[in-house]
Amino acid sequence: MADVNITVDGKKVSAPAGTLLIEACKSAGIEVPAFCYYPGLSVQGACRMCLVRIEKMPKLQTACTVPIIEGMVVESDTPEVHQARKSTIEILLGNHPLDCPVCDAGGECELQDMTFTYGAAESQYMEAKQHKEEQQWSPVVYFDRPRCILCYRCVRACGEGMDVWALGVQNRGVSSVIAPNKQDHLECEECGMCIDICPVGALTSGAYRYKTRPWEMTHVGTVCTHCGDGCKTTLGVRRSAGGMEIVRGDNRDKSGINGDFLCIKGRYAFDFAHSEDRITQPLLRRDGKLIPVSWDEAIDHVATRFKQIRDAQGGSAIGVIGSNRTTNEENYLLQKFARSVLGTNNIDHHRTADYPAFAKAIAGKRNATATLRDTMTAPAVLLIGNDPTEQHPLLAWNLRTNLRLHNGRIYIVNSNDIKLRRQARAYAQVPQDGGESLFVRYLAGRDSVSSELESDSLTGEALREFRNAVKGEKELIVIFGSELRGEDIGVLVEWGSAQGAKFICLGDYANSRGAADMGLYPDLLPGYTVPSQSSGFAEEYGTMPAQPGLDIPGMFTLANSGKLGALYVIGSNPLARFSVDPFALKNTFVVVQDMFLTETATTAEVVLPVANAYEKAGSFTNTYGDLQLLKKAGDLAGVRTDFELIVRIADRMGADIHRLVPFGKGLRADMGQSRGAQSGEADRHAVWLAARNLEPKLSPFDPEALLDEIQRLVPGYNFSRLNLFAGNDVHTSAPEHSSVTQPASPESIVPANDTLFTSGTLGRYSNTLNSVIENRRAAPAEIPAD
Repeated sequence: MADVNITVDGKKVSAPAGTLLIEACKSAGIEVPAFCYYPGLSVQGACRMCLVRIEKMPKLQTACTVPIIEGMVVESDTPEVHQARKSTIEILLGNHPLDCPVCDAGGECELQDMTFTYGAAESQYMEAKQHKEEQQWSPVVYFDRPRCILCYRCVRACGEGMDVWALGVQNRGVSSVIAPNKQDHLECEECGMCIDICPVGALTSGAYRYKTRPWEMTHVGTVCTHCGDGCKTTLGVRRSAGGMEIVRGDNRDKSGINGDFLCIKGRYAFDFAHSEDRITQPLLRRDGKLIPVSWDEAIDHVATRFKQIRDAQGGSAIGVIGSNRTTNEENYLLQKFARSVLGTNNIDHHRTADYPAFAKAIAGKRNATATLRDTMTAPAVLLIGNDPTEQHPLLAWNLRTNLRLHNGRIYIVNSNDIKLRRQARAYAQVPQDGGESLFVRYLAGRDSVSSELESDSLTGEALREFRNAVKGEKELIVIFGSELRGEDIGVLVEWGSAQGAKFICLGDYANSRGAADMGLYPDLLPGYTVPSQSSGFAEEYGTMPAQPGLDIPGMFTLANSGKLGALYVIGSNPLARFSVDPFALKNTFVVVQDMFLTETATTAEVVLPVANAYEKAGSFTNTYGDLQLLKKAGDLAGVRTDFELIVRIADRMGADIHRLVPFGKGLRADMGQSRGAQSGEADRHAVWLAARNLEPKLSPFDPEALLDEIQRLVPGYNFSRLNLFAGNDVHTSAPEHSSVTQPASPESIVPANDTLFTSGTLGRYSNTLNSVIENRRAAPAEIPAD
């Protein structure tokens, strides 16, 4: 829309026609207070706090309900307006308990702030205040009725934003009260948005209430360690006996990729970090039992045995299994350590999506992948498979918001009846076990498969209408889940590319995409680079094994035959995930780095306790390819990062740590006697750093040293450091630069099948996730692993 010009307090303001006055004032830096108004939600006009004087109107007007028009003259800072706002606060305080010293919202309460601003220091009422007991609506939501100011933000956020409608209003007038959907308790998605959006302390968190005050915490913005969406969560931490304890999670500053959204896992499921079951000492098996030992003894034992096995049996007798929850730097370091120090290509991770097949299909197609932010504004989205509400809640939030605010059109193909069908322009429920694959072929023009797709709810005519509607969409984003693998992805990308679509491949865990991009594959180097085209990596790594290695099933087959000498497992639980007989490892030296004694850890000879993603720095790449920085928030005495442990093991094995982790000043082979990079002997990494005005990192334990190498070597990771270090997300495009020729078998993909209330191994140790009633009613994931 064209801009219109208005005047606010003598200041000229321009904004698009139809903009609400309160938003136009905000864009010009003019504060108009409001309790009921919230960006992105419907207009309520309930609190009367945003009153302003508009020229030629007889009464004060609410700025949250008035669209601006050309020539409008507004006064927002006059004695009349101040008195009106003060009177509104006096009315709100008439029955509001003055318990600020013990209220969880103290220091963050909008009513408290406005009371200080407008000086409502006395009450106009003589009557005693009505008191109601606090109600517990769920393990994470508490309601204090006397504090409620009836702004209805919670009702609208739950209904319009989340499409849950678990909160409503009972009675009318002064008897109105917010009520849960089950009379005395809530049954919902337990996202906690109603708590964060509440302007007062009426709704409080079961995880945070009565524990501490905002000014007693350090607030650290980092990335959630659960699903693959990569939401930012701001963790409130304070010092405790064992280190730095996480006491709260939120994103009230809306600064992340997720705006103000967080699901139950991002907001409350940080409590796995405090579990009493966490390992805090290295364990070494002696006489059949795991006993605590010193760090030096554990690391020496691991390094000695790895070196013995490598030298005696060769690197091919060693297997390495990485994680979907470790950082990009740790994943890159792990595969580099495996290939250049252990001498093995037997490296893999739990694959939750067919990223190699996606990389093969999309190779050479520039700007063909969409970002997560794109899903909020795309004119049209085609979703094939997956259930975003359960597995990618931020994606579900974006799609709902896109429909509400931008009239986006959503087309869904799924073999199940998922919640998002309520927002779908068209919905095709296809048969179970392969229906999505058949539909992709139908989209691509194979009409012969329509008979296999048709059902009572999906007629041939409906199929044709669906296909024609999707074909007619411009700027389409195609999103698909793990239901599509191998050749299916190639068919879909070929069809979508013909009409200019962009693509998103959905994987399950926090850094599944990062693990794939960093080369945790037996036949692919970082950036989906095939070994035959790896000249850049070969120059940096030195000697690497030439033959492709074994995947996870192949490693256990080798172990079963007694030929796998060692298995190094980091942050994974393959015995549970792949239903492996533990006795297959009876002749294998097993080392596990994990937080808990998982099924795999209990079979190990050495268990090393490690920090989780909230306790270390690095970066994550979400399933959309958006790279974000991870910042250290919590801390626990007795654990170390995976990055540090890999470096220390390599050092004890006699590896060249400067080659493994480029730190310190660069060296030349001629001891610095020549000048400049043209000599051909210059340290390539140092030259690259100098060309970008970057300083070499001083410590081999600094993950940024490998972030530099990742940016230099990994195709598709030439990102903007300014944006990244400013706290923003930057999009990467490794699949578009790939050289994959033959992706792995689709059978190697094992989806996690987590729900909103499960999160692999971490979910098992989260009291919050296990306490909500919805978790007990949901069908659990087949195996709570990884």
